[in-house]
Order: sequence, then structure tokens, then C-alpha cells
Amino acid sequence: MAKKGAHHGGAWKVAYADFVTAMMALFMVLWICAQDKKILIATSKYFKQPFNSLTKSSVGVLEKKETGATGKDQNTNTPTAVNLAFLNALAGDLSRMINTSDISDEKNAEMQLTSDGLKITLYDRNNHPMFKPGTSETTEWGQLTLQNLAWIIDHNNLKVYIDGHTAEVTSPAPNAPDPWDLTTDRANTARRLLVKYAVSPNKIIRVTGFAAADPLPNRPPNDSANERLTISLSVSR
Repeated sequence: MAKKGAHHGGAWKVAYADFVTAMMALFMVLWICAQDKKILIATSKYFKQPFNSLTKSSVGVLEKKETGATGKDQNTNTPTAVNLAFLNALAGDLSRMINTSDISDEKNAEMQLTSDGLKITLYDRNNHPMFKPGTSETTEWGQLTLQNLAWIIDHNNLKVYIDGHTAEVTSPAPNAPDPWDLTTDRANTARRLLVKYAVSPNKIIRVTGFAAADPLPNRPPNDSANERLTISLSVSR
């Protein structure tokens, strides 16, 4: 027989804890639903891949600590934490989409988060060249890469900056194209293809050719890795 005044167990505490947990979950759902599209996208990507954060080994983030391309046209808005989380997830998606599983350790693309957004470097590699040699005509791989990028840019309403670069050539062939014209033409080719594949023309803010004037850090000017196209993305407001 139970003694008079004995405790009747702690079942009510468990029930109360479940109730508080349910109310907290409801509050979080209501709060998330009230946020703008950027927060919804970032939250969705986090819960899909919570442990797949951006790392240098997973997506090839460049070591250089730079703040993006300079110039009066450059977007100078400081990214918010939500934008950085969104760009983190975007960098991972793009790296998996563009980089192939070839035996070579050379990546076809590298991603770098800067103070202005996400900088994508597309290398004109021998195994997967972006352009036909000495021309601004894209290869099938180049078209496929830009088509995938165009879908991402349009889907996420991003602003675009395109820069063309080439390696330094000490003894160019007599009929070799001028490097300034070549890199500008390649950047413009990328612009035209992005627009063709759905990017709104008013989202492309700048198109520039640098010739061999801006080599990669810690690389000689004539290194083949300097043959590249950089596409910088920033979040539209």
C-alpha cells in the first residue's frame, strides 16, 4: 500500500518538456516562414547538408585573401551572415557541378569567398579547355560550364562581373591575337552565352579583359594556370 502523501511520479514533467519542445519548434517554423527568400534558401541548404560546409579541400577555395576585383563599378556591399551562408552552399554546389573526377589533381574551377561575394575561377585547362586555342570560341565543355552557371545565376538572382585573363607570352607567333583583345573577347563571349542561357542582361555589371596584367599569386606570369576566366557573383538587393 502506498504511503499517504507519497509522490506520484514525474510523468507530468516529461509531458511538459514535450509541450515546450513542440512550442519551440512551432515558433522556429513560424519565424523561418516569415523571413525573406535568401534566409529560406540558406536554411533549406543547411538542413539538407548540415555537415557539408565550405572547406578548402572540398571546394578548392583559393588561398589568396583578396577582396574581389577593384574598380568604381564593383559592388561594395558587405555580405551579411545569411548571404555568406548562402554563398557557402552555392560554392559547394558549383564546385561539384564543374570539377570533374579526372585523375589529374588540377581543378577546372576554384571558388573563393570575398568581401564582395563569390569569385569563380574557370581555368582553361588542356584536359577541359574553356576556349579553342588562341580564339574566343568556346568548346563544348566551356558552353556546358557557362550554361550551368547561367542557371544558378538566374535562379538565385545574382549580379555578375566577368574578367578574362591570359598567360604572358614572351615570343608570340606573328599571327597571334593581341592578348588584350583576346581576353576582352573571351569575357564578352561568356557574357553573351550567360544571357543566351537565361541571365538577364541587366544582371551583368562589368566585362573586362586584363591580358596578362593580373597573374595568379605565387605563379609566374607565363604559367598556363593564368589562362582563365573569373566570374564574380554577388547577391542582388
